[in-house]
Amino acid sequence: METVTNKAGRPAGSKNKATQEVRERFKELVEANLSTFQDDLDSLQPYERLTIVMQMAKFVLPTLRATELTTDLDKVIEISFKD
Repeated sequence: METVTNKAGRPAGSKNKATQEVRERFKELVEANLSTFQDDLDSLQPYERLTIVMQMAKFVLPTLRATELTTDLDKVIEISFKD
């Protein structure tokens, strides 16, 4: 497969200036309205509040991948409890 490079485009790994500015402005908007957002959340029912927080978390916290646990069924696991 042939790789096509865009010589007129920005270098690989560089940030998009427009996207960077939008992110910064949005961050400023959120920071300036934190108390209002908190008041709005406080006015909601617990289920609604949890739903909003969970939806917002997708944009802040990394999504965890499921991990697979494999075991060797031939091995014996012994658990002992001390008195």
